[in-house]
Amino acid sequence: MSLNSPLDFSRQFLAAFSTQMFRYYEDRIPQDTSLLVVSNHRSFMDALVLMAALSNPIRFACHHYMGQVPIMREIVTGQLGCFPLEETQNRQQNFFMQSQRLLQSKQLVGVFPEGTEPMVKFTQPNQLGEFQRGFAHLALKADVQDLAILPIAIASLEEINTNGFPLRVLSLFDPSEPLFNQSGWHPLVIYRRIAVLIGRPYWITPQHQKKYHGKQAKTVVAELTEHCHSEIANLLHQGCY
Repeated sequence: MSLNSPLDFSRQFLAAFSTQMFRYYEDRIPQDTSLLVVSNHRSFMDALVLMAALSNPIRFACHHYMGQVPIMREIVTGQLGCFPLEETQNRQQNFFMQSQRLLQSKQLVGVFPEGTEPMVKFTQPNQLGEFQRGFAHLALKADVQDLAILPIAIASLEEINTNGFPLRVLSLFDPSEPLFNQSGWHPLVIYRRIAVLIGRPYWITPQHQKKYHGKQAKTVVAELTEHCHSEIANLLHQGCY
């Protein structure tokens, strides 16, 4: 996989679906620094959209099952350069190790803090779920200089909603995920027109790291998580209305 092939693949994929994309606040994108991209997540197209919007390959952490399903595995890891997380018992440690290594080499890393739920349960375009805090712990504990977290909102303006495949099929590849052990179909959201709104970056300073390794660890993690959640929620409101 060449460094630019995920970006080329993303652009070609969006062009094949005739997806129109409108970008806002591009001047907020930090340059020549380690960057952790955080975004809302409703569609299988989200990683592709973010790469095309930032004009850069982004190494996304993705669900364990995506590295197990034939064909999907080749696309996700081979074409897009994503790294599937390990099984439950090793998931967090694996995520930290791989992400830190990528950030140290100035590659962009992408995270969807809402997790799997909005992908398997259809949600409205303006809806934002609760954020898991793993990305905040990563940012605060990583041995990476000049690290910024960039919150981005993907606001769907026009889309097609259809069913993909039975959820129980995915439990064959990852039986540890309770969301797959239910009846119903995995929804597919296909974007026709989208707005991508760039949020204000959150820079990790030595003061943040000092707090994280002290008594204020929970506070600084909560502050970082809340900044990204509120930033994306506000941008999502702007983009959808």
